[in-house]
Parts: sequence; C-alpha cells; structure tokens
Amino acid sequence: MKKIGILTRDCAGINTAIRAVVRTAYHYNIEVLGVQRGYEGLINGEIIKLERRSVSGIISLGGTILKTTRSKRFLTEAGQEQALKTVRKHNIEGLIVIGGNGSMAGAHILANKHKLLTIGIPATIDNDICGVDLAIGADTAVNVAVDALDKIRDTATSLERIFVVEVMGRDYGYIALQVGLASGCEEVLIPEKEFDKKRMCEEISEGNMRGKVSWIVIVAEGKAKAQDVANTIVEETGLETRIAVLGYIQRGGSPTAMDRILAARLGCHAVEILRKGETDKCVCLKDNQLSTIPLEMAIQQKPLEIESNYRLIKILT
Repeated sequence: MKKIGILTRDCAGINTAIRAVVRTAYHYNIEVLGVQRGYEGLINGEIIKLERRSVSGIISLGGTILKTTRSKRFLTEAGQEQALKTVRKHNIEGLIVIGGNGSMAGAHILANKHKLLTIGIPATIDNDICGVDLAIGADTAVNVAVDALDKIRDTATSLERIFVVEVMGRDYGYIALQVGLASGCEEVLIPEKEFDKKRMCEEISEGNMRGKVSWIVIVAEGKAKAQDVANTIVEETGLETRIAVLGYIQRGGSPTAMDRILAARLGCHAVEILRKGETDKCVCLKDNQLSTIPLEMAIQQKPLEIESNYRLIKILT
C-alpha cells in the first residue's frame, strides 16, 4: 500500500488521531492525503497532502485541522460516484474515516458497496457507536460539562436557586447521565426515559420544605428545552429557577489525557490493519486491548444503561 486518505468529523481528540494516522503511515512509507470538509470534500476533490510536519503541534487542539461539514450529496448515487472519482484520481488505495454514527455509515457504504478499503475510528461526544466502549471525544465532552456544572453548583448553592442545565444529546442520553452522576445532580432528563413532571416537581417542593436550598436538573437537548422545564418547575412549585445551555462548548476544547491516549492507539491500529488489507471495520478498545468490529455493527443503535444509573442518582441525591 502506497497511499491512503483520511477524513473526519469534529470533536476533541480527532487531531490527535489524525497525527497518529499520519505518523504511523509514514513509519510504513505510506503517503497520506487529507480530505477537507468530510464526505462533501471527497465529492468536491478537496485534497491536501499531509506529512509528518503537517501534524506537528496539533495533539492538544480540539476540533479537526481538516475541517468538516455534513453532506447530503454523499447519500445519493451521483454523490458517491463523484467521491469515487476523487479516490481514483488521487490513487487512494484505502481510506480512514474518523467520526460518529453518520461517518461510520458512510465508511460502510464505501467499503461494502463500492469495495474501497475503509476503516473507521469512532469519535463522537455522544459515545453512541454500537460495540464500542468509549469513542474519542466523549471523555472530554463530559469533563467540560462537569467543569461547568461545578461552577453552576457554586452559584445555585449561594443564591439558593434551582438550575436547569441543558447538555448535548439529541438522540442519546449518555452525556446527560454521565454528567448527572459526576456532578451530583438531582434529576436527569434523557430521550430514552419518560419524564414525570409532576413527580419531579413534588420532589423539589418536598426537598425545599426539608431545607434543601438548591437543585440541579440536567436535560439532554433531545428530550426537552431547558426553558420549558424551568417554566414547568416555576409554575408547579413557585420556586425561583434559572437555566444554562452549555451548547457547543462540549464539542471543543483541548482533549483529556484519556482521549489523547485513546486516539493515539486507535489511529495507529487503523493504519496497521488497513495496510494488511482489512476493510469494513471499526477499530476499538475491548478490555484495554486493541480490537475491531464490523462497521455494520458499529452503526446499529447502541443500548444505554439507564435504570442502574438512575437508581444511583436517586440514592445519592
């Protein structure tokens, strides 16, 4: 194998993975081409050469140096054919795709349908890649949110107020549950679980009567809007309530040590199995050992452990 390509989505740790891919490839005398702006860039032929010096100093940077955007065109036959023309034009023999569920689905299309050697590296703050214990970026996102919650808790306690904090999680409540446990929050609302507004408000009122002066409710963005939840609490309890929407700060920032190490190991492993001719697979860690799973499995819906986490949150409240 003489030349490979790499394309990405964005979250903390992806630049670390890019660095690992590039430097491992050059260790084996393999040239690396970077695809700018994801699958849309592959369609448009936005290709740059990446060398060892190209990835110097990026290990601590959030986001992706290759930029990224969503591509509806890649979902069409015409878009896929145009992407393959770019692959053939630049003599790309294999492709490494770093990203979440959508990116893995695109990688599966290229590998299974178009027979391009393709390997996926899981990177998503939602940690929703099926069969993968931990995706790159998830640890950083949770830590960013926990840091924000610690500061909000100081204010909530000082002012004796209820705070409703909205975190990311359009279809998957991983971040909300992790943050809820790590920050000692009293309630967590996620897409996977029914929300009993009456029960929550009764618990807040009862706690207030016992002298509990502050309360933090975590809301995954896919379940409800923080403002709507806050309005409900005010209407039902009469207690002063404030909101905080963390938004995109959870996607950025310098990656944690855990994410850097994970990205380095997976990036290196992806190159090594690609050069062996393996394809249609997603690299991952299982019991701290490097492994792979089929991309077809990776793009399935990942189950989320809900009840045991909720029980623990309530025990510790």
